[in-house]
Amino acid sequence: MTDSQSRNRWRVLFVNKSWLYVGLTSLFELFWIFGFNHAAVWWHWLIVVGLIIVDFQFLYKACEGLPTGTVYAVFAGIGTVGTALMDVFLFGGSFNGGKLLFIFIVVVGVISLNIADLKDEQKREAVE
Repeated sequence: MTDSQSRNRWRVLFVNKSWLYVGLTSLFELFWIFGFNHAAVWWHWLIVVGLIIVDFQFLYKACEGLPTGTVYAVFAGIGTVGTALMDVFLFGGSFNGGKLLFIFIVVVGVISLNIADLKDEQKREAVE
């Protein structure tokens, strides 16, 4: 294995780990949003603050290995879709065609950003 192949292998592993952090930060965002809805006493709010701190630590770690714009787009997209679905299924909110359409638009936007970043990465690798 050449030195270049070894570097690319480690880069792929690091990027995959960064995507794990994106998933974790998105999940923790949903946890603390859920906590906002249920916190009733001071120690509930301490748990919510703790979740927010952990969430932003995962967000920071994800940004170390991936473009910040992509990380934030995925984080915000999953948070938006997850919050809308939690509102409907856990908090008794309404669901209609408009919400479904806009959830779909968010998902398409996040996927499109990821595809665009992947193409940029492939161009950079071709130059190297």
